[in-house]
Amino acid sequence: MPEVRSYEAYCSVAKALDLVGERWTLLIVRELMISGPSRYTDLLHGLPGIASNLLVDRLKELEEVGLVNREVAPPPIATSLFHLTDRGHALKPILEELGRWGAPLMENPSGKEAFQSHWLVFPMELHLVDHTPKRPPIKIELRTGEEPMVVETVNGQIRTHRGSADNPNVILEGRPGLILGLLTGRLPLDEARRRGLKLSGDTAVLKRVIPAPD
Repeated sequence: MPEVRSYEAYCSVAKALDLVGERWTLLIVRELMISGPSRYTDLLHGLPGIASNLLVDRLKELEEVGLVNREVAPPPIATSLFHLTDRGHALKPILEELGRWGAPLMENPSGKEAFQSHWLVFPMELHLVDHTPKRPPIKIELRTGEEPMVVETVNGQIRTHRGSADNPNVILEGRPGLILGLLTGRLPLDEARRRGLKLSGDTAVLKRVIPAPD
């Protein structure tokens, strides 16, 4: 076990926080959960603001407690790849609940916060629902941040991944707050458009996945 600050409490919550409660730790887990096996440089890019030496330390700690494995990939990658162990993947429900709890805090972005488009994976898969799973699958392309993302229905489930879609049913383009607000049901389409959201395609498709109002 690494030498980490401990609450020294015989409590499962305290013991869990001994391992994953340090700053940046759960965000490293988030990156590996979204992207899969990643190079050190991939993680550094996906965690704007983290110091290089701190990322090294956190990865070492996560390896030592069995949440992350490191392996050397063969050519042409020929570098170390970090990936979550089964124990690391078991943190997914915790990250999902943190994302659910934190969603209301994203309603008023400051405009100064870092954003990367792949961070949309968790909120999209957490909030969107395929209301008519027996109908043909749909694809929604999101254009915000540094790369496009695709939201699609797959066997009644919502899947989100990097890249562009072939023949998307609808394309949404605009600030991340507008796209998140619309697709999580917090912002009406007319209002999102008024604030600058661009939409092309079949707007009816959106009703299939946007959650019903509370």
